[in-house]
Amino acid sequence: MSQPANAPLIQPYLFFNGRCEEAVEFYRQAIGAEVFMMMRFDEAPDPPPPGMVPPGWEKKVMHSALRVGDAILMASDGCSDGPAFAGFSLSLTLPNADEVDRAFAALGEGGEVQMPLGETFWSPRFGMVKDRFGVAWMVQLPHKQSS
Repeated sequence: MSQPANAPLIQPYLFFNGRCEEAVEFYRQAIGAEVFMMMRFDEAPDPPPPGMVPPGWEKKVMHSALRVGDAILMASDGCSDGPAFAGFSLSLTLPNADEVDRAFAALGEGGEVQMPLGETFWSPRFGMVKDRFGVAWMVQLPHKQSS
């Protein structure tokens, strides 16, 4: 689906409180995310305001951007207390059952299955899992459309 030139765009931005680099590598392996931008706090063109970045975080990730299919997922170590991923899920739709099974298993490694993969009225293969970082995912195969 192409985006009109001046259309609004919503992109998830996740904060990992010191574990961003680990999360980025995890998503690269688990769902084939392509890292196309990563900047550390000490690489910023302007230094952050005094006291904003915790001591010793100079090499932590200030900003990263990952491509997953046509979507962009942004992530950072942030500058505050631990992540609180609640009230949302990232929905990942894949083209075939083998990819759904692989991604679901990979995302669930070290995490928690919330709803095992199975058939639903909207998808022949759907499941919910919370990954090791606490991010909730809904992984699915699209429902075949009748013509």
